[in-house]
Amino acid sequence: MSLKDSDRRIIVELELEKAEKTFSQVKVQVEAELWDMAANRLYYALFHAVSAMLILDKHEVGTHRGAVSRFSLFYIKPGIFTKEEGRLYSQLQSLREDGDYNCSIDVIKDEVISKIAPTRNLIQKIISYIQERISSDCQ
Repeated sequence: MSLKDSDRRIIVELELEKAEKTFSQVKVQVEAELWDMAANRLYYALFHAVSAMLILDKHEVGTHRGAVSRFSLFYIKPGIFTKEEGRLYSQLQSLREDGDYNCSIDVIKDEVISKIAPTRNLIQKIISYIQERISSDCQ
């Protein structure tokens, strides 16, 4: 994807807005005890945040699996984010896929509840990373 820096920043902002909006939907799904939908929203909130970071750093975002792989390659391996944060992203992807596509698996409350705070924290960490990168690019 060949973008001008100004266009890239607009897309990054839109992805982050989508991440925040999607994360806010988790609360609604939890209150309704719709655990598969809550897992879906958690995953997509993080996916949009990771996509914003990948786009900012000029890494191609193709598939969902590709985003997880690139997150690992460009951010976990160099130590920018922890292995635990990488596992969280992978776990959310699996949980979302189970809830969305597997009729024989029910996403359970404890799986979802235990991932809400870590997902929120990781999204915040990604936002901080992006803000630092943008401010250092402006100097």
